[in-house]
Amino acid sequence: MENSNLEEQKYIRAKKKVKAIKGFYVHLAVYILVNLFLIIIRVFSNNGYEELWQWQTYNTAIFWGIGIAFHAFNVFGMNFLLGSNWEDRKIKEMMDKDKKDLWE
Repeated sequence: MENSNLEEQKYIRAKKKVKAIKGFYVHLAVYILVNLFLIIIRVFSNNGYEELWQWQTYNTAIFWGIGIAFHAFNVFGMNFLLGSNWEDRKIKEMMDKDKKDLWE
């Protein structure tokens, strides 16, 4: 009975994680589409390509991008930046280096 409850809890956690990941990718897709649309609108406005080099063209993308980065960190944690086994790989690398230096 306990095993069944544990499996159900794992399933619920996994389902929440998948929903969070899906939400992040939807957020990212909307970010890309909306910002492409805004930049295209600025390019084809009256001033043409001069608009591309103005701060106002990119401020939405920059600030929303910061929000996307926080969303990614919230969903994926440090694994998003460094990979899931980064710490283990670094420890092994340092130990191998120390072992090599010891014999030289």
